[in-house]
Amino acid sequence: MDIQFAYTILYVKDVPKTLDFYKQAFGFEEKILTPENDYGEINSGITTLAFANLDLGKSNFKKGFLESKLDNKPFGFELAFTTSDVEETMKNAILNGATLLSEAATKPWGQKVGYLRDLNGFIIEICSPIPNKE
Repeated sequence: MDIQFAYTILYVKDVPKTLDFYKQAFGFEEKILTPENDYGEINSGITTLAFANLDLGKSNFKKGFLESKLDNKPFGFELAFTTSDVEETMKNAILNGATLLSEAATKPWGQKVGYLRDLNGFIIEICSPIPNKE
């Protein structure tokens, strides 16, 4: 079977502002932004992280969808980014507009994990790689 996980697309109010947040907060590079500013992607590793504006989402989903907002509870969904310096990455993200959900803590399996929300209210996990069991 020729299938692979290629994209995560988040529907947001302002695509350029969201791209700027991810560039400033995490150092990602912009891959594409349409001339209409309604769709953009960042270089985030193997799987593309993309953003589409709410109007594009409404045109795709005729029955509508729930919009992620900071003043609502977050969806039961998260983006996870690995790094060797969890605290510094979280600190930089907060300085650039992220909201702290949970300070970094070491899990029983040895991984350090902290949680933020982006400017649209989506959950972001900042974590160290899972240690090898050797």
